[in-house]
Amino acid sequence: MQSFTFHCPTEIVFGRGAENAVAEKLRAFGASRVLILYGSGSAERSGLLSHIEKNLTSAGLAFLVMGGVRPNPRVSFVREAIREGLAADVNFVLAVGGGSVIDSAKAVAHGIANPSVDIWDIWTHKAELAKTMPFGAVLTIPAAGSEMSDSAVLTNEDTGQKRGLNSPLNRPQIAFMNPVLAFTLPREQIAAGAADIMMHTMERWFTSVREPNVLTDRIAAQLLLTVMESVRRLLVSRKDYDAMSELMWAGSLSHCGLTELGRRKDFSVHKLGHELSARYDATHAQTLTALWGAWARYVYKYDPARFAQFAHAIFGVDAGTDEERARAGIRKMEEFFTEIGMPTSLTGLGVGVLTKGAIEEIASAATANDTIRLGDFRPLTRADAIAIYERANGSTESYR
Repeated sequence: MQSFTFHCPTEIVFGRGAENAVAEKLRAFGASRVLILYGSGSAERSGLLSHIEKNLTSAGLAFLVMGGVRPNPRVSFVREAIREGLAADVNFVLAVGGGSVIDSAKAVAHGIANPSVDIWDIWTHKAELAKTMPFGAVLTIPAAGSEMSDSAVLTNEDTGQKRGLNSPLNRPQIAFMNPVLAFTLPREQIAAGAADIMMHTMERWFTSVREPNVLTDRIAAQLLLTVMESVRRLLVSRKDYDAMSELMWAGSLSHCGLTELGRRKDFSVHKLGHELSARYDATHAQTLTALWGAWARYVYKYDPARFAQFAHAIFGVDAGTDEERARAGIRKMEEFFTEIGMPTSLTGLGVGVLTKGAIEEIASAATANDTIRLGDFRPLTRADAIAIYERANGSTESYR
């Protein structure tokens, strides 16, 4: 096992009624003026937002509320929220929602703490992120794992770019996780969340590290199997508390770094998918499942034994050579994605068949005109990105 340093300081309040502890816990973090961020309005309709507001009011905490966070969170909203937060002199940012809201809260907290720096400059590494302010989350969607992760993404509508930022300062101080709050999610959103959770661990499974990592691999495999079992149950009954609990907690563990200890991140599929989300506003998780099979078939020969190990751990595939088992595992994972309603090609994103010119432009954007390499398992050039996009551009049947 490779050496590693692991620090995950987020306090977790998990279970039924977890959100009831918001005011008490925020006061312990020194909050007195809270900026609450939420998304499209489900937090209002469900009564969750008013419940949190009453909780804060009864504890004597002032607050400002801003809704309107969209999927693939926009830098324009973040800039506006930073201005509002500075004007109100807030000292805590609270996200109420899923990954997009939490990522927005991270960016807003960073922006308020660094008022002389444009937040996009931090995201594009033109400015260093050296400090932030306290922030937390009331999670309503098990998916992104942003409630414990060191990462966050933003989309710049003006430039058409979607970029991620990794920093220890991205880890929230606290997260409140009540599985009941996710009972009203549409089935397609539950499926997308499960796929996102799985991809966070799968993009840590396939790396260039060859040393044994038995415990990390076992944790990763059991997490994936738990997600697969839970989402199948939830697509039958969305109010299955035990299944939703497992899915929600798996989302946190999948992206907090636990399943990469002794390994690394690859995340090339995420980076390829970001360009599709930025250009077509495609659902993040759908871009991942649409691309994963094409990526896997393109790279598996660089370490077929690792893919064969995955096929055995997740699907019990034992027969054949390493390459045969690797291909079987890729096929079975795509079959699972199809089973839960997730796309396995770009046409499934609803963007149609992409032109050669569009694919070349997207590949150039993903690789910064071939000046950076994507991922770790098999670092990808622009030409590699084009080949993967082309494989995913339509039915994947011809590549099986």
